[in-house]
Amino acid sequence: MEKLRYEFDPHNRLTVKSSGAKGIRKVLDGQFKISDHNTLTYHVKSPVPSGIKAPHQVKLKGTWALTKDQELRLVFDKWRRQTFGDQLTLKGEIIDVGKNSLLFALTSRTKDGRLSLYALELCGLWQADAHNRLSFRVDKGRGRYDPLVFDGAWQINKNYQIIYRHRKEKLTQKKKRTQVLTFKGYWDMKEKARLSYVLDRNTASGFDFETSAGLFKKDYIRYELGIRLSRRKQPVKRTITFLGRWRVRKTAGLVFEVEQGEKKIQAFVFGAQVRLTNRGTVLLNLRDDLNRGLGIELELSRDIFKKEGQAFLRMLQSKQESALLVGSGRRW
Repeated sequence: MEKLRYEFDPHNRLTVKSSGAKGIRKVLDGQFKISDHNTLTYHVKSPVPSGIKAPHQVKLKGTWALTKDQELRLVFDKWRRQTFGDQLTLKGEIIDVGKNSLLFALTSRTKDGRLSLYALELCGLWQADAHNRLSFRVDKGRGRYDPLVFDGAWQINKNYQIIYRHRKEKLTQKKKRTQVLTFKGYWDMKEKARLSYVLDRNTASGFDFETSAGLFKKDYIRYELGIRLSRRKQPVKRTITFLGRWRVRKTAGLVFEVEQGEKKIQAFVFGAQVRLTNRGTVLLNLRDDLNRGLGIELELSRDIFKKEGQAFLRMLQSKQESALLVGSGRRW
């Protein structure tokens, strides 16, 4: 019985060839799809070439990876290698990112030569790796994940969103363009030397970056970090500066409102232990939402309390209280 050899061509199509010397490679027209636990399958369209007994669906199992050119690669397990070779690289590009997903567009050609474009969606979690690089963990089920590491330096746009740029050849043209992926989330500060960008709090999808100790001043908060890339000896430095102003809200606590022009981007909420100084200021030791100290001290004008905080200041000025807690679930 003649043995058949399956391969994938540069147009993302499955081909089949008999093992004989006169075997002719034939294209099995179809499309890739993603099934449960991000399993890649190839669905063969009917009719198949005459003389070929081909399956209607081919399930491909292996480990997901990301190439240097930002294309998806599936490294087959040992059983699939006997039929399909070592690996499959899908020709295409990442066109969008969600809070728990990645969308990949790929091209193919129909049997009559027309160009076909469609997309695959992988599900999982976004995280930062130990080198502060962006990483997407493809969910394989039963607590197993395949990491896709973006080995480039991400940036911050004017709206304080994380963006990732990559030079990529267009799918339908022989010229390169800059591809930009925008991650829509919000920033969070829970530790002195760690800055988080939350995409989905329910699934813990987001980036926790290791940073220098945050610098907290009256009109800005600044963090510095390094992104260590495989092709560079020195890390790429990033300085993230949040511009805004401090306020005290009776129902929330100490708030830093991030502003871009006249637009409020977001607000960071802290608890704080507050003391008066003899310089007409207040000294604040910042705390998280569980009332744990962050190791961050900030000195601000008493004017941040405005009219609604005068009762709080009077309590501080009394001999009964040398320090009071604001925020962290407490009201004055």
